Amino acid sequence: MALSPNFHSIFATSQSSSNSASPKLPASHSSLTNLHFPNKTVRGNSYNLSRTSASDEKWRANVSFFPAFLNKGKDAKALKEELLEAIAPLDRGADATLEDQQRVDQIARKLEAVSPTKEPLKSDLLNGKWVLIYTTSKSILQTQRPKFLRSTANYQAINTDTLRAQNMESWPFFNQVTADLTPLNARKVAVKFDSFKIGGLIPIRAPGRARGELEITYLDEELRISRGDKGNLFILKMVDPSYRVPV
Repeated sequence: MALSPNFHSIFATSQSSSNSASPKLPASHSSLTNLHFPNKTVRGNSYNLSRTSASDEKWRANVSFFPAFLNKGKDAKALKEELLEAIAPLDRGADATLEDQQRVDQIARKLEAVSPTKEPLKSDLLNGKWVLIYTTSKSILQTQRPKFLRSTANYQAINTDTLRAQNMESWPFFNQVTADLTPLNARKVAVKFDSFKIGGLIPIRAPGRARGELEITYLDEELRISRGDKGNLFILKMVDPSYRVPV
């Protein structure tokens, strides 16, 4: 869902192939599509014994259930620690090799499998401002630019009650984009961008083709994993649960 060649945002957007007279967006505003949001209408031991009675099997089944249940939370915590450790030296993904990307994706998939929030678009945990700590999106990472011309931080905010989202860049660009969200299911949203702010000050109406989809695959009170319709992975940490997206 690339919006224009280089828009640094956490949404990955798709473009139509038509050459309409839509306003030309700045190079620093591509890749706005990998975000998913809530709905407008509103997630034992194996025994190799040859002689076991039915009562023994029932007892063993009951016993084996509890360790698996109790270990689930522990496994998620350990996986989170492993994931954060893996991405820490990668400069949000800019320094990641193919092997690094594969390792991070593998850990992320294991964590997604034990997500405590099965319907993230219906959860208040989604609300607030998140900081991007890892992505595979080259347009967001701006790896084609010298480091001093890359955004030092990227943020994404979501409010499920108003179905609004916002992407923000820090120094040196301070670009912003806001969007309306339409839930497609309990984890996935369609994203329609409506307004850009160049340098955080100059408003530009988004062209009609500025659309995308985002799926939230893991969510707890401090970490979110999302995947975009272009296959990019986004990992974010909560920084301000009280933040409100402009309506």
